Amino acid sequence: MTRRQLLGVALAAGATGLVASPTAIARASRGGRGAKAVNPAKLPRWRGFNLLEKFTLANNKPYREEDFDIIASWGFDFVRLPMDYRCWTDPNNPRQMKEDVLKEIDQAIEYGRKRGIHVNLNFHRAPGYCVNPPPEPLNLWSQAEALELCAYHWAAFAKRYKGIPSANLSFDLLNEPGDIRPGTYVSVVRSLVSAIRAEDPDRLIIADGIRWGNTPVPELAELKIAESTRGYTPMQISHYKASWIGGSNTWPEPTWPLTNGGWDRERLRREQIQPWKELEAKGVGVHVGEWGAYQYTPHKVVLAWMKDCLELWQEAGWGWAMWNLRGSFGVLDSGRTDVKYEQMRGHQLDREMLELVRAH
Repeated sequence: MTRRQLLGVALAAGATGLVASPTAIARASRGGRGAKAVNPAKLPRWRGFNLLEKFTLANNKPYREEDFDIIASWGFDFVRLPMDYRCWTDPNNPRQMKEDVLKEIDQAIEYGRKRGIHVNLNFHRAPGYCVNPPPEPLNLWSQAEALELCAYHWAAFAKRYKGIPSANLSFDLLNEPGDIRPGTYVSVVRSLVSAIRAEDPDRLIIADGIRWGNTPVPELAELKIAESTRGYTPMQISHYKASWIGGSNTWPEPTWPLTNGGWDRERLRREQIQPWKELEAKGVGVHVGEWGAYQYTPHKVVLAWMKDCLELWQEAGWGWAMWNLRGSFGVLDSGRTDVKYEQMRGHQLDREMLELVRAH
């Protein structure tokens, strides 16, 4: 199918010509750019950004086509969409899904497909669990009702997007499960994977590591899914003066290597790379789902730390997604006071940071 024909499919799918139906997206994607098999045992080295339009219910907005244009123009090929399930549900009926919001997710998938950008859907707030406050009314790790509801939502997404190749679309089940027992986590993941595969046996599925994404779970290998790690270590650099991290405003100004804490490149390799390489050797693909540093860490320190992280992931053969594109961790509009920004499409561009990540 030619690019013109693909566009025609999208235009024919909805009255406005802006949103392709899931069926139309699936049909077009079968012949679309990048439509090839993806192996969960060895993921492509996808690199890109997290986009936050549905990160929280309070900021629920459509995804921006401009973001996909910018990401593609820079040569990146991946977006992770951390989402709050409350964005598409009725607060009085969590099984009632809002079609208008789901169409905005359809639209993001189509934006990615048209530009050769892989889209990774993540439940940042799932029924029964979120790493951020407020706590969920149900507990995903201990209550069958929560697990059944979470599985219901993932099954609905699996059915909706069946037929879109995993080269274009993947599912990241739960964002950053905390300090829970591996056995508990494996049981929950197994249920969610079963619900997805009952609708779409071929979907690429990714599970975050436990302990907030930092610890691999080799017990998941039998499920033939990939796993996602994090790139926020050490927190004294990535979350210096972050208001949501208690006490971070009292930490000494960080350096890299981090003399007040004993972190350097080799410790990163030993503690953040090697355990995940051992997981990869068991036939589990690895990707760094989030990484970056908050706006108050000195820019020169951030760049030095980022360079070591990027080189380690390049050696490992792993892809990554920065948190975020636009905002306090990003290459655009970060609000840092020690950066000479360039104006770009109405945004403040941190050119030095952009060129560093583009080089890797």
